[in-house]
Amino acid sequence: MSKFRITFLFAFLIASLAVFAQTPSAPKITYIKAGRLFDATSDSLKSNMVIVISGDRIQKVGGAAELAVPAGAEVIDLSNATVLPGLIDCHTHLGSRADRYNPIYDFRESPFFSAFAGVVNARKTLDAGFTSVRDVGSAPFLAVDLRNSINDGFIPGPRIVASGPGISITGGHGDLNSYSPQTRVTMFPEERDYGIADGADQVQHVVRAQVKYGVDVIKILATGGVLSKGDSPGAPQFTYTELKMAADTAHEAGRKIAAHAHGAQGIKDAIRAGIDSIEHASLVDDEGIALAKQHGTYFVMDIYNDDYLLGNAIKFGLEPENVEKEKMVGRTQRENFAKAFKAGVKMAFGTDAGVYPHGDNAKQFFYMVKFGMTPAQAIRAATSSAADLIGRSKDVGSIEAGKFADVIAVQGDPLKDVTSLEKMDFVMKGGQVYKQNGVAK
Repeated sequence: MSKFRITFLFAFLIASLAVFAQTPSAPKITYIKAGRLFDATSDSLKSNMVIVISGDRIQKVGGAAELAVPAGAEVIDLSNATVLPGLIDCHTHLGSRADRYNPIYDFRESPFFSAFAGVVNARKTLDAGFTSVRDVGSAPFLAVDLRNSINDGFIPGPRIVASGPGISITGGHGDLNSYSPQTRVTMFPEERDYGIADGADQVQHVVRAQVKYGVDVIKILATGGVLSKGDSPGAPQFTYTELKMAADTAHEAGRKIAAHAHGAQGIKDAIRAGIDSIEHASLVDDEGIALAKQHGTYFVMDIYNDDYLLGNAIKFGLEPENVEKEKMVGRTQRENFAKAFKAGVKMAFGTDAGVYPHGDNAKQFFYMVKFGMTPAQAIRAATSSAADLIGRSKDVGSIEAGKFADVIAVQGDPLKDVTSLEKMDFVMKGGQVYKQNGVAK
């Protein structure tokens, strides 16, 4: 054999090996047998279904009679369970701990404590069946880094739609109030670059700065709050002009915007300004409800955590001022939830996780049913409707071909007893199993 021919064959072999090495392996195929399936495309259950998963996506969904499982295939048998899409919580604070109400922690702990909490809380949330969340307020920019770390596969957790810190007026719900002028708690030299804004120009700058730091969604604090000092939950804090600037700037940057708003006037200003969701909506009036329906604005009402705030949170240092404010808004918020839902306002599931312990997110379903929803409607608020609000309907929120294989299961029937969602038996995110037979992997 000539030297030229040997050289040619060697080069051909190397090239062939290189092509072979670059050829991606076929995606893993998994079959899930679902005894009962709530796919979130309707309000009913389907029986004896099969979900075919290719890699991290759902390939097919059909009845067991039409989708035969091949011999030797990898099968996850959930024939005795109710299978649902991964749940979505649209109002969480992954860096927060529900045993940290004494204000001394603002001064004793650096933001790194929140980061450590975020890692733990992300896993607790995923194990509870919440495969997607919207984090609407953490230390700058903890939620962005947590999102990226989860997406890189470095740590386990839900898919995160990340905001920066809630944008506040000076002296508002997101500021450090009722301390001396010498008191400061921040790692950064200029908080106005990312969190505090007064006037439309500053609001525009802060929204742009948060987009610069990688947020998916903007959070603005339109009224006073329950857990802040020195302000009233019902009082407006940004003007309509400022809120309109925030909404317009966020939308120009391709971001949605959420407004913390308890008070009736702040809610109406935020809706008219074009803000996408109202968080809490505790003291909304009839005009605000009508406006929300007219504009298609979502309400995200955290109607579970009142129990925790008026119970365990007091043991963990919740101050009397905050207790009294919660007593003022808690019951009214639940009554207004019922009124808004009955009027046809769009509702998405959101709990304010971090105000109560992470992982207990599903406890809110009971209250949503108690105050007017059917179990199916409450579940759709945490699946298809929540996916619409966070702008991820193409990927999550229902069990359909083409969407991420975010699949959960419980042993009971949540359409008969919605509290069965509090006992999560199986969790899959993106085709990877994180919990099986009630045990985290």
